[in-house]
Amino acid sequence: MKPFSKITASDCARITGILFDIDDTFSLQGKIPADAYAALWDLHQAGFTVVPITGRPAGWCDHMARMWPIQGIVGENGAFYFYYDQSQGKLMRRFIFSPDEIADKRSKLKEIEQVVRRRVPRAGVSADQYYRLFDLAIDFCEDVPALSDDEIVEICSIFHEYGATCKVSSIHVNGWFGSYNKLSTTKLFLEERLGFSWEKARDNFVFIGDSPNDEPMFEAFPMSIGVANIRTFADRMNHLPAYVTQAEGGLGFAEMARSIINKTRKNREADDAS
Repeated sequence: MKPFSKITASDCARITGILFDIDDTFSLQGKIPADAYAALWDLHQAGFTVVPITGRPAGWCDHMARMWPIQGIVGENGAFYFYYDQSQGKLMRRFIFSPDEIADKRSKLKEIEQVVRRRVPRAGVSADQYYRLFDLAIDFCEDVPALSDDEIVEICSIFHEYGATCKVSSIHVNGWFGSYNKLSTTKLFLEERLGFSWEKARDNFVFIGDSPNDEPMFEAFPMSIGVANIRTFADRMNHLPAYVTQAEGGLGFAEMARSIINKTRKNREADDAS
């Protein structure tokens, strides 16, 4: 991973959009720093497309799509995307599964929850589970004392025993039924909502994240970025980002935003001068 300060002005000139994880990428120690939220507005006002790509639940994503300066949001690790249509004054929802499929998947995840509680008694169910539609989030350090690596591996093995997909974030093990992930639904959003071909999107968007559940995004985007705390997970990952910020979490997000905005502005000034 190269220091993000090494990204070139010519690379920044191609960037039109920022895709970003939320927990421990946009947040820091459970809070969104003022610098990070200000940077989000700065990116928006500078004309960049900004889209969170998160494992957080539908209830949270409803709020963020309405209230944040973003063009949309991919939630529950790719189960859906939401966006707020200003012309209609309405939140729009695009689900990967039909509503008829949701109840059956939830009942299967409830079975997994009971097995996890029995076999990994120190684990908890995420406090935001009430607001989830498609996945089960097992808390291993957000609101419970940090679990060991062996306990996290055991949680993953339970999901796999049931034929479920699971991903480890910085705070949760998220499990669901289906082949979607953050990347597959990001592709859908970019094409269906924003009209980007995949080839153009890879060239014009960056992704910034922090943990193993971001690996598909790191692998897919040539200009991928990790905030500094990604080093905690580096030995567990097969696909690392191209760049890493100096600061952690939301402060790293702000560092990334400032650099891209400043280098893009200088490029435009140079073009205007010529």
